[in-house]
Amino acid sequence: MRPGAVSAGRPLPKTPPPFGEVFTDHMVSAFWSADEGWHGAVLEPYGPLTVSPSTVALHYGQSVFEGFKAYRRDPDRAALFRPWEHARRMADSARRMAMPPLPPEFFVAAARALVRQDMDWVPDGDDEALYLRPVAFATDSHLALRPGLSYRFVLMAFPTANFFGAARRAVTVAVCEDFVRAVPGGTGAAKCGGNYAGAYLAQEEATRRGADQVVWLDAAERRWVEELGGMNLFFVHGTGDRAELVTPPLTGTILPGVTRDTLIRLARDRGLTVREAPVSVEEWRQNCASGRITEVFACGTAARVTPVGRVLAGDGGWTVGDGSPGPVAGTLADALSAVHRGTAPDPHHWCHLVTR
Repeated sequence: MRPGAVSAGRPLPKTPPPFGEVFTDHMVSAFWSADEGWHGAVLEPYGPLTVSPSTVALHYGQSVFEGFKAYRRDPDRAALFRPWEHARRMADSARRMAMPPLPPEFFVAAARALVRQDMDWVPDGDDEALYLRPVAFATDSHLALRPGLSYRFVLMAFPTANFFGAARRAVTVAVCEDFVRAVPGGTGAAKCGGNYAGAYLAQEEATRRGADQVVWLDAAERRWVEELGGMNLFFVHGTGDRAELVTPPLTGTILPGVTRDTLIRLARDRGLTVREAPVSVEEWRQNCASGRITEVFACGTAARVTPVGRVLAGDGGWTVGDGSPGPVAGTLADALSAVHRGTAPDPHHWCHLVTR
């Protein structure tokens, strides 16, 4: 990693600003060409990029991105959480979009370099972290309908708090019946920009109805629950030691969440049963009415573990449990936070320390 010019730094915010609005002092850039592959990696001051109006990515969306976090351990150390898994997922997304995958070892080295340089930006609050956003995109200046022949990688970071504001409040979700997020054989399992822009209209409608997030259904039958906007879902059947977690299977239309995988392992470590099985909207409604489903929660890097308290569907809706955060979600959220902060053992070796 070649060091470039180093910024003198700016005053740090006392509390994390709104999600993704204030960035740290530096970024990492690299380039790809057929002759050199990925090359020219440099740590440099955060700043604007110069691109041509005919840049391929602007017109045809040939771009992929990731999102992962670093958590404060002490004044001179922070822990990257599962950076290798995020690196591998970004490589998978790139292949799906006909892009050259970034080598995972380069991805992790870039993250370590940026966190080390901007260590002072890593917040230390319980619900706070440094969010890292890598993006790669085609930079060719032409409008031919073919994959790019040149690419750029940029890694930036920003301090963030809980995505939904007040920690662990139960959110309201709205089932989307007019649009779909992904279809079999499409790009649902890739983290590419178009998947998110295509969700904006549905999210605006959900917000108008008083919901925090959209529930996406399958494209074929509009019956099976897939995921929330940017988050995977878990349904809790029963209570206590006999509680069972059910999450929709990864069938190619759902993003394979790193937090999803983490919670499955944490739950099984605690003796809970976890099943991957389809869940229909009607099952969700009926099992909440009967009390069989006692909790529902979503998970993702930005929102971590987010309880679902109310579901809007059609002209009505239903409440999950008593509408408040449940104990299973709370237990898993605490367990996840303890691993992030280093106050619990890390037997899976998920955390990678970066020292100033």
